[in-house]
Amino acid sequence: MNVTIHPKKLKGTVAIPPSKSLSHRAIIAASLSEEESVISNVMFSKDILATIEGMKALGAEIKVEGTTLKIKGSRVKRTLNVIDANESGSTLRFLIPIALVNSEPIEFIGHNHLVNRPLDSYFEIFDKLGVKYTHPKDAYLPLKTSGGLTSGVYEVKGNISSQFITGLLFALPLIEGNSMIKIIGSLESKGYVDLTLDILSKFGISIINQNYETFEIKGNQSYRGYNYTIEGDYSQTAFFLIAGAMGADIKLKGMNKESFQGDKKIVDDIKALNGNIQFEEDALYCLPSKTKGATIDFSQSPDLGPALTVLASVSLGVSKFVHVSRLRIKECDRVTCMKEELEKLGARIDEEPDTMMIYGVSKLHGGIVNSHNDHRVAMALAMASLKMDEDLTILNAECVSKSYPNFWEVFEALGGDVTYE
Repeated sequence: MNVTIHPKKLKGTVAIPPSKSLSHRAIIAASLSEEESVISNVMFSKDILATIEGMKALGAEIKVEGTTLKIKGSRVKRTLNVIDANESGSTLRFLIPIALVNSEPIEFIGHNHLVNRPLDSYFEIFDKLGVKYTHPKDAYLPLKTSGGLTSGVYEVKGNISSQFITGLLFALPLIEGNSMIKIIGSLESKGYVDLTLDILSKFGISIINQNYETFEIKGNQSYRGYNYTIEGDYSQTAFFLIAGAMGADIKLKGMNKESFQGDKKIVDDIKALNGNIQFEEDALYCLPSKTKGATIDFSQSPDLGPALTVLASVSLGVSKFVHVSRLRIKECDRVTCMKEELEKLGARIDEEPDTMMIYGVSKLHGGIVNSHNDHRVAMALAMASLKMDEDLTILNAECVSKSYPNFWEVFEALGGDVTYE
């Protein structure tokens, strides 16, 4: 599906979708408890559906009642020997070690860009443990494994995705014997690890965090049931907050000011660009602002890259984005793709392997751009229409369903004028 946006001012109130990061984690934790849990305020995006089906394959009974899940789990009792992660990196990387609590052979499959998302951190662990595995020479999926996890010391590089660490944090408490995760170098995605540790604690799992350098994990623990309501997703606020900075009048409801979400950094990043962010009770918004160039570090927040690239491209002066290399291994290379698409609209951007230099322009012009099948690229480009007078066409715009299935409906409800092809 392609959409053409006829630029209009956006105005209204948005109930931000529930956090995808917290949804994955809560569903997994509940599915590892033999007691019943109720998970409320769930949005059934493709990624979350992949995790639900994956945990069913690992023995969980999951009933859907509106936006609520009733879950009675197990300690990884296989019901299927194939797990389809669809396009979800979180599903794949979280569930691989969980599945290997059970040593029976299993196969992991995925689709589109996910087949090329790196899994080398797990392969290094498999080699040390003697877990047998196969995958194609030119891709990471399908992955077949035979063998299970054992207790011990697990060394993981701190500059790779925290998804590998989270997967081990879920799995190792279920193994006989105590284990330790040792971080090599500095841990970059502390915020996501904090989310995992908070969820694990709520579901009865004890892990000792030694300054993000080591994580001490007692073996043979049991997950307990817990009723949990998913809070609003800060990564999704990014698109509406940059819209506010660029002239829209949008208030965001359902946000937790004290959230552990690492992507709450969007508030500080927009402030760094001279955006006027306001927080009233649970309403978060950004007033129209004369934004200016700034230096922003993405080592902890790669999902904020596309939205902030749009805002920086129409901010006075020069912005320098550093530690952007992890943006390159998401649904697409978000550095190169945002540069290519925004330059079609009149932006000026230079890129290096780990840096972007963005030279602000006062306005953008219309044109035809491609989402590269990346939900965050599509939503960021939609908001770029606020800084143009001509129509903007976004190709493959249905990819928003990965995290925000009704995004285009919300965009229209705010006054957006959209034609669908």
